[in-house]
Amino acid sequence: MTDVRDNPAERRFELTIDGTTAIAAYDREGDTLVFTHTEVPDALAGQGVATRLIAGALAQVRERDERIVPACSFVAHYVTEHPETRDLIA
Repeated sequence: MTDVRDNPAERRFELTIDGTTAIAAYDREGDTLVFTHTEVPDALAGQGVATRLIAGALAQVRERDERIVPACSFVAHYVTEHPETRDLIA
């Protein structure tokens, strides 16, 4: 998911489509990211954007050998539905 980028200055992952950006906000605690909020603008709703965003974010977390705390309900649901990501939970 190379179109998902980490923006550490804003503490969020971003996915921009047609000039509109969806975000997955996080707080960093060492090598753990606490996902706090996922937001998809109305213009992108219903297109699977949040799923693409979180899949891309978790792929980067895995590449960096980090862990997550899914405090955001969407991230928690994603992890439940994708058991292959559960090993990322701190």
